[in-house]
Amino acid sequence: MALGLAAARNLLTVDPEAAGRLLDRLRDETDQRVEHVRDLARGLLPPVLGERGLAPALHELAQRYAGSGLAVQVAAEPLPLPEPVATAIYGIVSEAVRNAHRHAGATDCRVTVQRDDEGLTLRVEDGGRGIVPGTPAGIGMRSMGERAEGIGGVCVVAPGPDGGTTVTVRVPAARLSGDVAADEAGQPFAVVP
Repeated sequence: MALGLAAARNLLTVDPEAAGRLLDRLRDETDQRVEHVRDLARGLLPPVLGERGLAPALHELAQRYAGSGLAVQVAAEPLPLPEPVATAIYGIVSEAVRNAHRHAGATDCRVTVQRDDEGLTLRVEDGGRGIVPGTPAGIGMRSMGERAEGIGGVCVVAPGPDGGTTVTVRVPAARLSGDVAADEAGQPFAVVP
């Protein structure tokens, strides 16, 4: 940010139009970051997550989007999960749904959480524009990968089979018993064009 402002200052006398464009871009980036921090603060740990668990918290998250133009459907049964896992999964879902609403122009989003003998699978699918090939991962997408890595999981963001975007997180069963240290050898995050 500081480098961008310094560049704009230098451009101001040489090319005022370029300086204006750079300042507009920096303002937009600042607005996005401020809004992202606000959303994180609001949704980081909703009380229902600690009181009733992940599934009720996800249903409450879906209700917050009612009337926004994005219909969020949740398929998640109450699951006994360690608090760090439930918190990370909630954060990933919150970010993926936020991305579907803000950036993808999606009108529908499906959240599925399933646990089997091999572990936990989270899938968030939206019917939006999908990922633009070559677009670098932003703060939100990187935070999803970091959250997955923090619980020993893997996060993959890819185009959906029928358009849109699919975020898939896989957490091995061994990490669901309370041992949530990240596997240093694993690949925690991937964006698939």
